[in-house]
Amino acid sequence: MSQNSKSIYGGQAVIEGVMFAGKHVNVTAVRRKNDEIVYLEVPRTTINWVQKLKKIPLVRGVVGIIESSAKGSQHLNFSMETYAEDEAAEEAAKNPKEAAAIAEETKKEKSGWSLSMIFGVAVAGVLSFIFGKLIFTAAPAAIESVLFEHVFENKVGHNLLEGLIKIILLLAYLYFMSMTPIIKRLFQYHGAEHKVITAYEAGDELTVSNVQKHSRLHYRCGSSFIIFTVIVGVIIYSLPIFDWETIWERVYIRILLLPIVLGLSYEVLRWTNALRDVPVLRYLGYPGLWLQLLTTKEPKDDQVAVSIASFNRMRELDQQLSKS
Repeated sequence: MSQNSKSIYGGQAVIEGVMFAGKHVNVTAVRRKNDEIVYLEVPRTTINWVQKLKKIPLVRGVVGIIESSAKGSQHLNFSMETYAEDEAAEEAAKNPKEAAAIAEETKKEKSGWSLSMIFGVAVAGVLSFIFGKLIFTAAPAAIESVLFEHVFENKVGHNLLEGLIKIILLLAYLYFMSMTPIIKRLFQYHGAEHKVITAYEAGDELTVSNVQKHSRLHYRCGSSFIIFTVIVGVIIYSLPIFDWETIWERVYIRILLLPIVLGLSYEVLRWTNALRDVPVLRYLGYPGLWLQLLTTKEPKDDQVAVSIASFNRMRELDQQLSKS
């Protein structure tokens, strides 16, 4: 079956697991230390005005990013809590007197989850993304201005240097993060997520051996989106209409243009995915794939199994909800 005749799915890696977003439900599967796979199943709600915004080019990218940040934070929080419970259980096993107290505290915390708390986690996820994006946008512009403001006058050259600084900071951040054990495993699950989606799009049966044959890189990945924001940003900032004279003008112009850069970068991501089977044009997506060499790692078989379990559960629930 061709890719065009299949539903398009996305997902994200979480701590010791993978989340997949379906048409009607988002499902996260997490492997616990006793090898049990547990699930978080969250039905997707439809808000009419949001759905309308997601059909408007440029606007849909920003809306989709905010929506995925909000929903993704809930699933990431679930995986972190599950991981923390397993770590606490190991510690409690060393000190049995504390086991009952820890179990009771965990029970209270879980029973305390409410709609307002879930909303709070979602808001925190969105705010974290916005804050991080603002810092990543403003810092390179400020650094370039301080180091090279008086070296030459060409504004395009300054913008190119700003983009280069941004890429260097991004690569350094990802490299050092990937050296920590927990982030390395997160990146392995990221690779497992991509492999499952690619195997599904290729029409292969989702077995561990079949999935492992596929690439851990995927054109639709959010990592590709990040590198496109750098490239698109350099082009937009270089337009004469957005000229600047001082470092402060430069920074606030970048911040004001951020929604446009994000929206256009999302469209570029869609174009490169649509053109990935076209000779020559497929290379447009290569910068994003190169970045994924850092943000994904080759997964182990048990990690692929978790990804398959998450995807299959999502598909199963999606089909059930479609009939209801």
